[in-house]
Amino acid sequence: MSRFVRASKYRHVFGQAGKREYGYDNVKVSNSAWDTNLVSASARYISINWSASGGGAFAVLPLPSPFGQALRDVPSKLPDIIPLARTHTAPVLDTAWSPANDTLVASASEDGTCLFWKVPDALFEGWTSDGWEPRDLEPVARVDVSPRKVGQVLWHPTAANVLATASGDHCVRLWDLADPARPRATLTGHGDMIQSLTFNATGSIIATTCRDRKLRLFDARASGDPVRVTEGHGGIKGARVVWMGDGDRISTTGFSKMSDRQVVIWETGGLGSVKTLTLDQSAGVVMPFWSDNGILFLAGKGDGNIRYYEYESDMLYALAEHKTAEPQRGMCFLPRRALDVSECEIARAFKVTNSGVEPIAFIVPRKSDSFQSDIYPPAPSSEPSLTAAEFFAGRTAPVNLVNLENGAVFASDISSHAPPPATVAPTVVSMAPAPEPIVANPSPPVTPTVTKSASVPPITSSLGVSPAPVRSESLPADCQHISVPNEVTTTLREEVNRLNNELRDARQKIRNLELQVEGLRANARKVAQSLMEV
Repeated sequence: MSRFVRASKYRHVFGQAGKREYGYDNVKVSNSAWDTNLVSASARYISINWSASGGGAFAVLPLPSPFGQALRDVPSKLPDIIPLARTHTAPVLDTAWSPANDTLVASASEDGTCLFWKVPDALFEGWTSDGWEPRDLEPVARVDVSPRKVGQVLWHPTAANVLATASGDHCVRLWDLADPARPRATLTGHGDMIQSLTFNATGSIIATTCRDRKLRLFDARASGDPVRVTEGHGGIKGARVVWMGDGDRISTTGFSKMSDRQVVIWETGGLGSVKTLTLDQSAGVVMPFWSDNGILFLAGKGDGNIRYYEYESDMLYALAEHKTAEPQRGMCFLPRRALDVSECEIARAFKVTNSGVEPIAFIVPRKSDSFQSDIYPPAPSSEPSLTAAEFFAGRTAPVNLVNLENGAVFASDISSHAPPPATVAPTVVSMAPAPEPIVANPSPPVTPTVTKSASVPPITSSLGVSPAPVRSESLPADCQHISVPNEVTTTLREEVNRLNNELRDARQKIRNLELQVEGLRANARKVAQSLMEV
């Protein structure tokens, strides 16, 4: 055994659960069998899939804290009847808060729709007063995604008002909420139900896990088949995927053929496995959560513990476990920009049990009262880097960051996020070529429709977001306001559409080449390292 101990700032991180009165009790958690986290959090609120009659519903509650701050007028033990978001006609399967707006939440349901809700500040007034009557939330917009259920919903990390949905027709669709009549991209090629999806740091690539046991990478703006496919975990139970920060690594959790629970790290260049770690043989699905501190949190459904590992040089080093007697049904983590830095809190989890929500703070023990800059790297801010129009036009920008000491917002270094240029010639070593994608027969595309009613106003007015005008990239700015005949306008539009299609195809080819270059580089590094070890 080595006599040396690996240096780490997070070696002594411990989990601190709040007192019972600091969380929520009498929570009626949904009984749906769909594999979901059941809870989602913004910097101000949490949403919980709720068990309600007459359709689907979820609850919105103020953010609980393990340090005992007051929960506004909301009692710790919730009343039997509380305000709910209950417009869905079937159980709610997933919710997600907008990273650019802490009061905007999207919900996905078995009824095939995705609804959008804004939380008013007055929602929590008077909960403890006599004669209080709960008033349910009303959606501000609705998108009919698919005739089949919508299992996952995920916001884009850098572009405002861009949303991804995964539905029962085995498709991932990307939406511009300024024009929700049709999806801007439809990603096919899945052979079975999609189990999870994640964006990379810039939102240009999507990774998915599927019940057909395959891991796929997609160009987020190019409709069609995946650019990379590989065999994932061998077991038939649920698999999850999470992108590991702004690098080229993703992590998946799943089961082996022998029903061992596993966590695997993959390099995205050729989708090769670089590290496999066997956890145990429990039956619950493992939910992975990545922190920008370089820590991977693993929480198994039905477990009472939360494992956490520090990632360094393609290795996972076990730090500790937070153990409790009560098993968790679901979990989510707070955005890092909302952490309590005065308590040296580097992460906060919200654990959902059978009847409650418990906040858990992960703390680095420090004696100093000053800001600890070494354990608080800049966090993703609430300011988007792109508009939806810019993103779908092909622009890529790094996420805007916020300094947790003074709140200053700045753009991150684009060199750490940008993929390697396709023009750079890698060092080629004799090796087997990267595997070509194995694509299943795509399902026929479904044309979604948008339903609006008096209770569901248009999204542009209700969300308070004015869609940016989409300007033609093929015409100068000073020529777009000149009056021209209808025939000329039609011809120009057709030409613009043709050029845009050619540009989209060219970008897809460039990204494929970039992924191949990265795969060759990764293989070259492995060969060089093996030669040095000989």
